[in-house]
Amino acid sequence: MRLRFAQYVEELQRVRPLEREKERHLWRAYKNDGDGLARRQLIEAYQPLVFKQALPYCHLQNIMDVVQEGTVGLIEAVERFDPERGVAFSLFAIHRIRGRMLDFLRREGDSDSPCMDAVVEDGRCSYKENLMDTAPTVAEQAESHELIDRLHRAMARLPAKEKAVLEDVYLASRDVQAVAEEMAISPGHVYRLQKTGIRRIRGMLARFMQNW
Repeated sequence: MRLRFAQYVEELQRVRPLEREKERHLWRAYKNDGDGLARRQLIEAYQPLVFKQALPYCHLQNIMDVVQEGTVGLIEAVERFDPERGVAFSLFAIHRIRGRMLDFLRREGDSDSPCMDAVVEDGRCSYKENLMDTAPTVAEQAESHELIDRLHRAMARLPAKEKAVLEDVYLASRDVQAVAEEMAISPGHVYRLQKTGIRRIRGMLARFMQNW
């Protein structure tokens, strides 16, 4: 599995960002004419987004399954994206990619453990250093900051226990058992608070996310 991941990383080195005009042409060809080749080129060009979201889980034995789930999220994003909205595709897609990965990891019972600096198989450099430049544009950063601001406001409106659980489990990446012991509740109660908190936040952000 790790050999496959190393090969996947090597293949990504051949991926180059699309020029703006070329990307617009591909979106028109796919959305207006149903061009399958254009669809495939868009998916391949944005595969580094999947890799970037998979990096925190590269210690897992099933890392390529995580990548595969992220790719499914990318494909769904390509199929659902409306280029006429004026929203950067990378921001539109990243939530679906990450959501697919997290749903898979929850089903598998794996936990989050960042390893951005893990070295590639040949030991020459880290996966982070191997990643092609995917720095967001100014517009993308503005959109991202708006989402983060809305998320913080939504978190602040949660009941205290739900807020504490989400901050510990998601922001601090703490183990559920440790959070349960600190709060003097059962792990099952932590999961319920987590699920309820996420549902509340989704409700508060629903209208904003519909425009993405």
